[in-house]
Amino acid sequence: MAKSATKRRTKEVVVAHPSATRRVRLGEVLVQARTALREIVVGAGFQVLTAMLEEDREALCGPRHRQSAAREAYRHGSEEAPVVLGGRKVRVKKLRVRAATGGEVMLPTWRDVTREDPLEERAVEQMLLGISTRKYARSLEPLPPGADSLAVSRSSVSRRFVIRTTQQVEAFLSQPLDGLDLPVLMLDGTALGDHVLVVALGIDSEGHKHVLGVAEGSTESHGVCQALLRDLIERGLVVERARLFVIDGGKGIRKAIRETFAGWALIQRCQVHKMRNILDHLPGSKRAVIGAALRKAWSANSEHEARKQLAAIERRFESQHPGAVGALREGLDETLTLLTLGAKGALYRTLCSTNPIENLQGALKRVAKRVRRWRGGSMALRWAATALMEAEKRFRRIRGYREIAVFNASLLSSVTDPIRQSA
Repeated sequence: MAKSATKRRTKEVVVAHPSATRRVRLGEVLVQARTALREIVVGAGFQVLTAMLEEDREALCGPRHRQSAAREAYRHGSEEAPVVLGGRKVRVKKLRVRAATGGEVMLPTWRDVTREDPLEERAVEQMLLGISTRKYARSLEPLPPGADSLAVSRSSVSRRFVIRTTQQVEAFLSQPLDGLDLPVLMLDGTALGDHVLVVALGIDSEGHKHVLGVAEGSTESHGVCQALLRDLIERGLVVERARLFVIDGGKGIRKAIRETFAGWALIQRCQVHKMRNILDHLPGSKRAVIGAALRKAWSANSEHEARKQLAAIERRFESQHPGAVGALREGLDETLTLLTLGAKGALYRTLCSTNPIENLQGALKRVAKRVRRWRGGSMALRWAATALMEAEKRFRRIRGYREIAVFNASLLSSVTDPIRQSA
C-alpha cells in the first residue's frame, strides 16, 4: 500500500543576527543616555540658579550665621515660584529676602529669569513657523519627570502672541522713512478673511526692497490707499521726487496716487494682470496665441515697436472679440511706461509686473494660513505686519539692480518734461 504524502507546515523560526541585536540594544542605551543627559542639564541648571540666588541673597544679607549691625535685609525662607524656561514656565525654589524696614526685596537674578520677553518671543516664533496654539506644548523640548509645565495653554500662548505682535506692529508702522531714496514703489492688496490689507513696497536706488507700510480695509478703495500714502508721507516719504509706481490696475490705487503725487508719479501697469484681463475675453483656443503675441509686443526694444505690434493685435481681433480689444486699449499707455523710460533687460522684467510684491503677499498667506477666524481688523493688521517683518528678513536685491542708476536718470528727466507734466 502506497503511503499517502501529506504536507506538513513547517514552523518558521526567525533567528536574529547577533549584530542586529547589538544595534537594537545600542539604540536603547542611546535613548536612555539622551534622556539622562537632558535631566542632568536641566537639573544642573536649577542648581546653578539656586546658587546664583544664594549669592544675591548673601550680598544683601551678609554671610549666614553672622551678626551684623549694618544689615539692611534678612533671609526669609523660600517658596515655589515659576521661571521662564524653553518657551514655558517651570516651578523652582525661590529664595526670599525681606528688607529690615519691611517688604519683599526682589533679587536681581530672579528679576532676570522671570522676564516675560523670552516667552513672548518664543510664542511668536512658533506661530510664524505654523505651530498652532493647540500644539504649542508638544513643540517644546520635554522636561524631566516631576517638573510641571506652566503657561502653555492655548489662551496663554495666544495672549503672549497678541502682546508681542502689538508692540512690534506699533514700532513697524511708525519707523521713519526720510532716510530712504525710493525711485520705485509697488502697491497691492491681499485678503485675509473679510479684510483687505494694502501693502506698500519700496525699492531704493541700490536695489534693496523695503516694506514701507500696510493699511487695513474692506476693499482696495481710494480712501484706504490714500490713507496709506498719507501715512508714508507723514513718516518722511518725499513727495517732490520722480517716482515709478507699479500697480495691478486697481482704480482706487491709481486715483490715490494721482491725487497724492500728481506729476511726480509715473504709473506702470502690471503686464501680467493686464494679460489676464485680456485673455478672459477670449475663447480657450485663442488664448495661447494672443498671450504669446502680447508678451512679444511688451518685450520689444522700443515703445514705438511695441505700439506697432499691439495695434496689429487690435486689428486682427477687433471684429471677432471687441471685449478683448477694449481690455487691451484700457490703460494701454501705462503698460508701456517702462519702455518709454528706456528700461531694458533684467530691470525691465522685474518692474513690468507686481511679482516682487506678489511674492511678499505669498509669504503673508503662508504665515496666516492656519488662522480660521479673524476677530476684527486689528487682528488682521497684526498678523499682516508680523508676516511682512518676517519676510523682510530674507529680502535680496532685485534682479537688474545695476541698471537702476541709468533708469533713475531717465525717470528724473521724464517728470520735468512739460508735456508729461500737463498730462
